[in-house]
This record gives sequence, structure tokens and C-alpha cells, in this order.
Amino acid sequence: MEQVRSGTDKSAQGTVFGINRNVLFLGFVGFLTDISSEMVLNVLPLFLANALGVRTTIIGIIEGIAESTATLSRLPSGWLSDRLHRRKPLTMAGYGISAVTKPFLFFAGAWGTVLPLRFLDRVGKGVRTSPRDALIADSSPEKERGKNFGFYRGLDTAGAVLGILGAALVVYVAQGGAHSLDRQTFRILVLSATVPAFLGLFMLWRFVVEPKPSSTKQATAKSQQASASFPLKFKLVLLTMLLFTLGNSSDAFLILRAQDVGMSVVQVLLLLAGFNLVHSLASTPLGIISDKIGRTRVLVAGLAVYALVYLGFGAASHVSLIIALFLLYGLYYAATEGVGRALVADLAPSGRRGTAYGLYNAAVGIMALPSSVLAGWLWDTYGPSSTFYFGGGMAAAAAILLTAILSRPAVQSTSASHKSVHAVVDCGIGTAPSGRVPRPCHKLYESPRSSTDGSS
Repeated sequence: MEQVRSGTDKSAQGTVFGINRNVLFLGFVGFLTDISSEMVLNVLPLFLANALGVRTTIIGIIEGIAESTATLSRLPSGWLSDRLHRRKPLTMAGYGISAVTKPFLFFAGAWGTVLPLRFLDRVGKGVRTSPRDALIADSSPEKERGKNFGFYRGLDTAGAVLGILGAALVVYVAQGGAHSLDRQTFRILVLSATVPAFLGLFMLWRFVVEPKPSSTKQATAKSQQASASFPLKFKLVLLTMLLFTLGNSSDAFLILRAQDVGMSVVQVLLLLAGFNLVHSLASTPLGIISDKIGRTRVLVAGLAVYALVYLGFGAASHVSLIIALFLLYGLYYAATEGVGRALVADLAPSGRRGTAYGLYNAAVGIMALPSSVLAGWLWDTYGPSSTFYFGGGMAAAAAILLTAILSRPAVQSTSASHKSVHAVVDCGIGTAPSGRVPRPCHKLYESPRSSTDGSS
């Protein structure tokens, strides 16, 4: 049954079975796009290593450049969406670039061809990510942000599950249980991935709408917040993510590690499907939990899981342990991806959400190139275990820092003009009722509001 929240843009704020319409359709866009991406990108490291004979260090450089490219595109696209006060056009452009670029991997015969195509695909991802996240935040009531981001991540990742299972089926039919991936099979996967990419782009164009402010007063407040500064906690969270990302190398190394202990291509793909299934099923529940007990606890738990998984990958020498660790790794993603984006919406002024997501996504990915290059160098120089021990140590350090940062009360500032303020809070144990800040909640930022709006 569909409901429409009063006082908001009807087409953007209607709900279907309790999920905002925009979030629902964006989830299906992500679902179709991930079917396409996961059919190709998960086997790309195997294609490079097996079919083209590329060294691990070069694979690390390709993946690092790709992810850094995505990172560098996220900040300007988020900022531009704030300036334009429109999220959908940039989101469309990003999905379009990726959809058009991916089919050209069919012609790749050397890593020098793969690199620019991977680069362009990640440009598309970078352009769309921050405006899309801001679009979800703009479409979500404050008390449902964790749920909505979790729902989006869950549906997006369900597409990854189907994409990987589809890839496993293609590989099995084409070459059975072979340990290596050949070029012809990779080309079949590329062609198969084209259709869902363009279906997702059509759904975005046809069904997702730009949210509109519910009133002139809300539009004025959003415009005022566009010039507000980010709170100290937000900046410290970004620095913590930079530290974590230095050890958070590309998942391509996990795939290579699974193959290193003796798993076939089909087995690796089925393992990735299981990992994404855990991620998909856990994302919405963990998002809802973060709405109730606070983002900090869920995020720190996710980083702790990451540290455990990476330390386990460093010591693993048997297929059964790799399987268990990969499934556990899905919980890390479920506890951090959607919840982290909901935290950004909690911390940042609404008029600067696009920029805030650009900064956050940049912090998550700015170290992608050095981390992947470092991981590849550690792998080739000291063995695979060193790559994962380093990543686990960085995650543990980040978990400790994040706990210290988000558990500290924010310093309350007073406007020189004694204007009334609107406080946004993070409670660690849930969302504060409107109009009051119960202990142990802490103000995260204060944004100017008109003295005529009734706030005190």
C-alpha cells in the first residue's frame, strides 16, 4: 500500500511498503547495475592474471588507479549537486558513463587496454555516487536514514549476488571447473552484462524524481546551510577513514588469495555470491539497529569484523577457512557502507550533503591507489600474508580512533547575534526526540534558523 507524507513533494516522498519511492527505485537501479558490474569486475583480476599473464603488482596499480579515479570524481560531483540543487542529472550521467564503457572490455587484449576502460568505468561510479547518496538522504526522514541506506545497500548487493551467480553459470558452462579463466569466457561475460546496465539507466530516468523542499521556509534554511561549515567530528571521521583506507586494499587481493589456496574460478565466484548474500541480508537490519542504538557502535563493530577477517586471511591456508572468512566479510560491509552514509547525513548540514558525501567518499577512496600498490608490493615482496596483516592492523587502529572521536561531546558554540539554532544530535543509543537533547546525546552541528520559526 502506498502512502504520501504530507507537506513534502508527493512524487518523491511517497512510500511503498514503508520504503520511500525514490529509495525503492534507486535500489532497483543499483540492483540491475550490480548484476552487470559483478558479472565482469569480479573476474577481471582473474582475466588479467590468467588470460593476460599480468603480475600482481600491475593488477594492484590498475585497481588502485580505478578506485582513486572514482574517489576524485566524487568530490566535485557532490559539490556541483549542491550548487545546482539537483541530484538526478549527475546521478544519470554517472550511471550512463559506466553503462557505455563496460562493453568495450570485450576487445581488451592487454592490460594497457583494460586500464583506460577501468578508469572510465570508475569515473562513472565517482560521478554518480555522491549525488545518489545525497538523493537518498534528501528522500529519507531523519529517523529512517539507517533503514533507507541499509535497504538501498541490501537491494544493490542482491544484484551482486545474481550477477556473480550468473557469471559462475557462464564460466561453468564454458569451461567447467577449470582453475583459470580464459579470454573467450570473459568476452561472453562482458556481452551478458550489457543488458542489465542499460535497463538500470532507463529505470533511473523514468522513475526516480528530484525531491523538492516542502516549503519556502525549508528551502531558505537549506540555502543558509549551504554556506555552513562542517563540524569538527565530521572532519575527524574523515581523517580516521583515510587511515583505515591505507590498509583497505582492493578486494581483488581477496579473490587472488582464494585462488592462491586452491579454489577454482567457479568456486571463487560462488564464494563471492555467498559473501554478497550475507551483505545483502544484513544491510537493512543493521541500518535499523543503527537508527535505534546509534551509528558509532555499529560502525566500530564493522571495523572490528574487518580486522578479524584480514588477520584470518593472513593466516589462512585451507579452503574452508577462506569460505568462513569471506562470509564474515559480508557483515563488515553490511555494518559500514549504509550506516557510514547515514552518519554523514547526521553530521552534515542538509544544504551541503552533496559536498559532504563527496568528502566522505573521497576519504574512503583517496588511499585506494597507494593502498593497492602497497598491498601488491607486500604480496610480491613478503608474501600474501603480509598484505592482510597490515590491513587488519589499520582497521583495528581506525576502530579505536572512531570510538574516541564519536564518543566525545561536541563543543557547543553560541552565535554572536544570538540567533536561534537547530541542533542535530548523535546519541549512541538512538535518535533524540525533536526539540530536546537528552544525555548522553551530543550536538554534532548547529545550523542557523529563522528566529520566526518557533525554535528557541
